[in-house]
Amino acid sequence: MQRRRFLVGTATASVLLAGCTSSGEGGDGNNSSAGDSESTTAANGTSTAVATTTAGSTANESANGTDAGADNGTESGTQGGTETGSSYSVSIAPMGEVTFDGVPETWVANNGSWADMGAALGVAPPKAVWLPERYHTQYYDEVPGVSVDKSGMQALSSDGVSKELFYELDGDVHVIDPNFLLNRFKGWQQSDIEEVRTNVGPFFGNSIFSRGYPWHESYQYYTLYEAFGKLAEMFQREDRYEQFVTLHDEMQSNLSEVVPSTESERPSVAILWASGNEPEEFSPYLIGEGTSFKQWRDLGVRDALAETDVENFHASRSAVDFETLLQIDPEVLLFRGHESQTAEEFQNTVVEFMNNHSTASALTAVKNDDVYRGGPLYQGPITNFVMTQRAAEQVYPDRVSGQLYDPERIAPIVNGNGES
Repeated sequence: MQRRRFLVGTATASVLLAGCTSSGEGGDGNNSSAGDSESTTAANGTSTAVATTTAGSTANESANGTDAGADNGTESGTQGGTETGSSYSVSIAPMGEVTFDGVPETWVANNGSWADMGAALGVAPPKAVWLPERYHTQYYDEVPGVSVDKSGMQALSSDGVSKELFYELDGDVHVIDPNFLLNRFKGWQQSDIEEVRTNVGPFFGNSIFSRGYPWHESYQYYTLYEAFGKLAEMFQREDRYEQFVTLHDEMQSNLSEVVPSTESERPSVAILWASGNEPEEFSPYLIGEGTSFKQWRDLGVRDALAETDVENFHASRSAVDFETLLQIDPEVLLFRGHESQTAEEFQNTVVEFMNNHSTASALTAVKNDDVYRGGPLYQGPITNFVMTQRAAEQVYPDRVSGQLYDPERIAPIVNGNGES
């Protein structure tokens, strides 16, 4: 098969693997065929293969599914990338330096975090993500002029992950942390990663949404905007990235006037995964440093679960019930797993069930009507604007009087027409 030419530099980070338990309910939100006791080990800790394949040249001119189209990417690497003639290099853990001789045209993404970054940069949507239903494109309804059509987007995860699917997708680049593949699913070995990298396209990604996996402790984590900056370098669209940074800084400034300066004035919240409309048990999420918690960290809420001996779901795959929640009695309950529902649908199902439940109805959050959808596992820069606005209105309803960011400025940035 004639292939694109991507020069993949020597990886600089260890890929030592330490097994990870899995679940199809909460956790990372991925269906997995791995059992709770699964442990996978790489052949060695580093990767040094150089892939020589067939080349792509420039990014697509339009977003191809994004209302706000985009102009061409630049031709050479800038800001953090290393130029080599017409090629350019970008370094990201755990892959190390990855060198491209042309801007990728097609790509495969780990999840909605990276897909949303691509939407922000105005590039075509990824051909596949782990679970398309958890890339919540309805959030773009809050942003005039931006939408993403994911109707043709394929799922990577379907009772495991098929290596053959990577060949079928034929992506120029895989924005996926290879350690996630190796640790979360049966059947993947280091040799499979090398095969896909050599025969299809390089890997370029990091498991940014969570910092709860033990196998991620040996290499660098990235904040949302650090990862966004890396993707912008890869797609050669740093100008759009810088404009999003400016917009984000303005929102952070507005948040400083919303968040009470005294911690005791901020509400105690519990974030849990609730399956179904009549949940009886919940997967507990302690607010951590992963990108999926960014809005809650920025809002300075108090983590009610962190003040107890309840263990984080990522570490223990534990569950809590209404009796345990009643002992903790957080002021605000935030349930993940219901982002496909509108706020009204959530109130008419989950909240209504709790109001009529003998134990749940005694919770302070239920009595005070402070039970809300808790946001997605995956968020990129656009999603984060929408989720931060929603979260602020949930926990500080008396302190938010308007928009914390300007949604009208996002589409011009995506289009490449934003203010420099």
